[in-house]
Amino acid sequence: MTLPDTVPASFAALGLRDEVLRAVSDSGYTEPTPIQAAAIPHVLAGRDVIGVAQTGTGKTASFVLPMLHKLAAGRARARMPRSIILSPTRELATQTAANFETYGKYLNLTMALIIGGVGMGDQEKLLDKGVDVLIATPGRLLDWFERGKVMLTHVQIIVIDEADRMLDMGFIPDVERIMGLLHKREQTLLFSATMPPEVRRLAARFLQDPAVVEVARPATSAASVDDVLVPVDGAAKRARLTALLRAEKVGKAIIFCNRKREVASLARWLQREGLNAKDIHGDLDQAQRQASLDAFKEDKVDYLVATDVAARGLDIDDLPCVVNFDVPLHAEDYVHRIGRTGRAGKSGRAFTLVTEEDGRYVDAIERLMARRIKRMADPAPRERDATEPVGEAAVAVPGERGERRPTRRRSEATPPTPTARVARHEPEVERVLRERGRRGGERRPGGDPLPSAGEAVVFGERPDLPMFLARPVPSRLLGRSKDD
Repeated sequence: MTLPDTVPASFAALGLRDEVLRAVSDSGYTEPTPIQAAAIPHVLAGRDVIGVAQTGTGKTASFVLPMLHKLAAGRARARMPRSIILSPTRELATQTAANFETYGKYLNLTMALIIGGVGMGDQEKLLDKGVDVLIATPGRLLDWFERGKVMLTHVQIIVIDEADRMLDMGFIPDVERIMGLLHKREQTLLFSATMPPEVRRLAARFLQDPAVVEVARPATSAASVDDVLVPVDGAAKRARLTALLRAEKVGKAIIFCNRKREVASLARWLQREGLNAKDIHGDLDQAQRQASLDAFKEDKVDYLVATDVAARGLDIDDLPCVVNFDVPLHAEDYVHRIGRTGRAGKSGRAFTLVTEEDGRYVDAIERLMARRIKRMADPAPRERDATEPVGEAAVAVPGERGERRPTRRRSEATPPTPTARVARHEPEVERVLRERGRRGGERRPGGDPLPSAGEAVVFGERPDLPMFLARPVPSRLLGRSKDD
């Protein structure tokens, strides 16, 4: 369905309970967003709903508010949740739980959060008493079900949140299995930023005559986001990033990488450069991930380096900028990443560092978005200082506390000196070389002077010998004849 030309002017016009309206008012909201105005009446009417909207449009409240309204009447049984919300990531599940606490504070409803990385004791006690809402990631919910800690026979409402992200992370088989266990479900709600074919097939299989509410065309970025591609040499990527942050006066940003290992490494690099950065990725336990996210939200951390685990559903107020250190491998992820900024009508910026090898990924993104992303001009080449030695180039790298730290890069035209290959010797060799240097006049049997302390004596010194095979040899051994 298409959205109506006019939407309800207030939450009260949607028909929600007074307790819910009071909590919404306490949160400072007066008017529903388009997705909320269109979806909430269908949920209240008991229809299955497919909601398609970008991140930052209020999708979570569009199912949390009507669920609170409906669940207010009724009582949960031990280990038999009345409703389930499936989230693809721990962070999104935690945020959804926070929404229930905020909007349900005037209702006597119970909730349990089942995610990896946290203790099971307290949540198990809640389940034993009975919960109205169970918020979980698919894998952890199936784990608890197989252990007999939760029963799915009395679930009335099931929400599949960020369904396309479920697909990307390989959770669709788990979702299908869970859906097959909910024999008494009365209502299914599916929300997603995009609707790829696999998600459409999932909806066709498990939803009955759903109301389709689509706020924005899938895979379109918000008009309030000014996104730019930044050409960069792959070898100088990190230096270009720090220079970009300072040149563009980016005081706060999420910096996305494709791999977990790169996230941790880049965060350490930024810290060494004097920038206040933290990392968040799947290898950290939940307490560490939540601590980094909370610090970022509270402005105690300026730069959050993340994988796509943070690209969906995280509500971070007033995020001014997003930086893609790596071009996302899937075009849809570009939309979700830059969707972290420019939310709720505010303007935002997004920079993507692009190497020559990233061309096909950029082409896919521009095809999906049906537009060309503007390019940032390459920085002008630095003029060589008159005092700078010819044959070496100084690369300006941002250092700590804002100073410029010159880093020397050897020119290809300047060959390395032989002594550069043996900068370190074993202690015994160093001692012998020092003694030879002091005596100065000792000679080999053939008459050639022994090396002084500053010279390097190496076994197998030849241009084609790998460095790890070259080893120092005490000078006295070279001075022996076959008859010794």
